[in-house]
Parts: sequence; C-alpha cells; structure tokens
Amino acid sequence: MRCVHWCRVPLDLAREAREKSAVPYIDRAVQCQLSVHDDSDHFGLLTDDCAYGTALWLRWLGADETALVLLPDCPAGAPGPDGDGCCLFADHAEQHTWEDALEEVSCAG
Repeated sequence: MRCVHWCRVPLDLAREAREKSAVPYIDRAVQCQLSVHDDSDHFGLLTDDCAYGTALWLRWLGADETALVLLPDCPAGAPGPDGDGCCLFADHAEQHTWEDALEEVSCAG
C-alpha cells in the first residue's frame, strides 16, 4: 500500500520546478510515492521530464520542511522478461513499486 501523506507544493518551489524542467505545469499537491512507512521523509514526484535517468521530487517532513530534490531513477526491474521498472528513485528504503502492486493483488485473491 502506498503512503497516504500528501503535501501542497509551495508556490516558490513550484516556480523553481517549472524552471528546472521542460514541463509548463506542476501539480499543486503531491502524494508520497513510497509504500506505507514511519514518519521519515516523504517523496512526491513532480516531473520525470528532467535529464535522462533522473526525476524532480518534492521531499517533505512535516509542514515546514519541504525541498526540491533531483534524484536518479531506481534501476531495479521486476523479475521476468516483461518485468516493470520501479517508478521510484535509486536507493529508496521502501519496497519497489511493483512489489506494492503484487501485495495489493494477492490481498484481493
């Protein structure tokens, strides 16, 4: 399951994000893309339209601690010949995104 925490993107960081990427629009709020975790840093994807193999993320801890971070993409892929790639950043401590999907499918069965 994905983390349920959301964060409004401060206007100054939204402006900075638009300047750093080629996209004209940045969401005003983002959900943490990590799986359910303790109260450590949360990460919401702003845009993956950056330098090849990187993405621009909003990192936050609480309401007053927000920052833009440019992080390399996670290189891991799901097992098998048609395995999905992980949609998170390199060195994330939580599950890969396809592992979350497998848990959700197995819970429904």
